[in-house]
Amino acid sequence: MNRKLTLRLSGLTLAALTLGLIAFVAFKPSTSDAAPNSNWSAWRGSEGTGVSAETNLPTEWSADKNIKWKSALPGRGHSSPIVWGNQIFLTTDIEGDIVPGAKAVKHMIEGQEFIHPDSIAADRNHTFKVLSVDRTTGKILWEQTAYTGTVYDGRHRKGSYAAPTMVTDGQNVYAWFGGEGDGLYCYDFKGKLIWKTPIAKIASVGMGPSTSPVMADGVIVLQCDEDEGKKSFIAGVDKKTGKEIWRTPRPVQAGWSTPLAVKTAKGNEVVASGFEWIISYEPRTGKELWRMKSFQSNALPTPLTGFGMVYAYSGYPTKKTLAIKLGGSGELAETSLAWSYDKGTAYIPSSILYGDNIYLMTDRGILTCLDAKTGKLIYEGGRTPVPATFTASPVAFDGKVLLTSEDGDTYVIKAGSKFEILATNSVGEPVYASPAISDGMIFIRGEKNLYCISNKK
Repeated sequence: MNRKLTLRLSGLTLAALTLGLIAFVAFKPSTSDAAPNSNWSAWRGSEGTGVSAETNLPTEWSADKNIKWKSALPGRGHSSPIVWGNQIFLTTDIEGDIVPGAKAVKHMIEGQEFIHPDSIAADRNHTFKVLSVDRTTGKILWEQTAYTGTVYDGRHRKGSYAAPTMVTDGQNVYAWFGGEGDGLYCYDFKGKLIWKTPIAKIASVGMGPSTSPVMADGVIVLQCDEDEGKKSFIAGVDKKTGKEIWRTPRPVQAGWSTPLAVKTAKGNEVVASGFEWIISYEPRTGKELWRMKSFQSNALPTPLTGFGMVYAYSGYPTKKTLAIKLGGSGELAETSLAWSYDKGTAYIPSSILYGDNIYLMTDRGILTCLDAKTGKLIYEGGRTPVPATFTASPVAFDGKVLLTSEDGDTYVIKAGSKFEILATNSVGEPVYASPAISDGMIFIRGEKNLYCISNKK
């Protein structure tokens, strides 16, 4: 087996974890009781950035302080909460009994069968559910079963089939379980299934799904990278009808990155990172706009954008960040690079651009701060007070960056040119999902419970 591919596969340990709420009494998709622009409608928020414009959010919490409610969730899921008005939406997977004869699809890598040692759960029955939770009380308003049956591929032992985060347009919500289940599902805010459409069964090297759906120009975009890349593609689905309107092949190996919708002077683009290529697509047609040679490395984190650039990065085995100038077409040359940086990135968590700076983080929560325009190093080696592992991606608000570890500890970091920890808080249980922020509340999904953190009366 090719050494580069062997090294890549040996490092696929957590790829499927993260890569990534509103109903009133009458369950109307209204936002009258929420602050303007306070919805968190997709993976990393409505803009896909992880940044909230809200202020006066709590920065300290514990079992007896600022935890407004906690609500037990059924099953297992690493999808992040999304919020619209008074409703929170999540997905979960309830694993059942072993099904005799059930097993994962066979993975052939360069002519040899490959079985990841941490791949499990393909031999069991699974029930995929979509949940709606009342934002004010934490009560489960409704739950719908999207799919019950066996699965196509295994998942990582720390992962979940309910890893992709949902997306909403304020009228309907859209759930995706990768290549599992019946495809893409659309529900209204009362929990009625509007449509479902098959996409494809996707072999993910036995690591399970992670990439979340992205909405742009009325199209739901799904990045579907698989095994050696022979069947990889990206697809666009009409959000109203569920009809697949385009499908574009992708020359990339299995990946778990969520693409990013980027607004440019020419219109919207959807930028998808990958092992071999970083590629931009026109969301209404699937036409490839530009591509740049990637890292030849796992590119799980979601890209970032700002200052007329897209920032794509990889964390294993190569640690590298590329700042790509927007506005190009075709295969981009190195002259389209504004800058690059060769340290500080994570295998799983996405980094964050906040203000003028990019905060790169490693899987151990070590921060590197760069000037987003120039790539100039501001500081590196910012460490949490205790060793920890991170799967959740950071969020930022009101001059602060929040890092949440797998132990359930959230470190509040002061944004700016000097690394400073302002507070350390815990929900007391493991956390793999990234937080959501909406209308003065921070929502953290733990292994068993959903937490609402707020200092509002």
